[in-house]
Amino acid sequence: MTDVARHLQVLADRTDVLIALYDGFDRLRYANAAFRLAIGIEPDEEPTWAEIVRRNHAQRCGVVIDTDDIDGWVTAAQSRRGKTPFRSFETDLQDGRWLLMTETVQPDGWMLCIASDISSLRTDEGKIRQDRDRALRAAHTDELTGIANRRFVTQRLEDLLQRAPADPAAPGCVCILDIDHFKSINDRFGHPGGDIVLRDFARQIHALVRRSDCFGRIGGEEFMLLLPETGLSEAELIVERMMSAVRRSQPFGPGKPLSYTFSAGITEARQGKSAGQIYSRADRALYEAKMGGRNRIALDQRWPQRRMPGA
Repeated sequence: MTDVARHLQVLADRTDVLIALYDGFDRLRYANAAFRLAIGIEPDEEPTWAEIVRRNHAQRCGVVIDTDDIDGWVTAAQSRRGKTPFRSFETDLQDGRWLLMTETVQPDGWMLCIASDISSLRTDEGKIRQDRDRALRAAHTDELTGIANRRFVTQRLEDLLQRAPADPAAPGCVCILDIDHFKSINDRFGHPGGDIVLRDFARQIHALVRRSDCFGRIGGEEFMLLLPETGLSEAELIVERMMSAVRRSQPFGPGKPLSYTFSAGITEARQGKSAGQIYSRADRALYEAKMGGRNRIALDQRWPQRRMPGA
């Protein structure tokens, strides 16, 4: 360990500032003493963020989580967590402290979290900020499924197009996913049954989404999946794994007579194109998948071929 690294380690463990580093799978890889003490984590533990949250909620320690549905809360939070290069928000701890938290995310999904104690702010000011953050979360969350909504995922698409390099080796991809024969499901089980299938679909796909990806419901039975720094072939493999998971799913429980599938259209994100143009191309590919028999993937391969450097 270099002198700089050694001094950094010593200072990090002596500061009252909370510091943590999560990998691309949202597993804790480093936390200083202040963070571990506040969240209730032993020095040799490397739990995932979701495991930390569920344990804190059950034991009433760490961050205050005001919900009776911790699974739904985790899903909604993960739909936003790590989807932007930087964000800041405020949160309170069970010990009474009020923190300003920042999240800085690398393209590969690794996240640096730093939290400072801002308890000296007047209580009413903190309450106003907390209400603001809750309102923002609600504005970005689909009420039925708990994942990101159209507003949030569309903004992330805009961000992806702005970041897309002019000639990437692995461009980002945009996928439109649509549940097959959803009207028949509604006709057979009623709208409450259709809602069960929508929530099940969101849960199945959400479980396979990477930290750097973004998944949201954009309307009805239609969903959007953003895969940054991912080429068409890799995107196809990712969606195929999702298709396998959904085919095996039993939304009404074991022994209940319903299985379902979905179709997908995938296109590349290209710099200089609008979100509407990209969506239209992915939607056109989805239409081809539907017309081809459903329960399948169609790739939009009509973009002009890129020229290799020096060609």
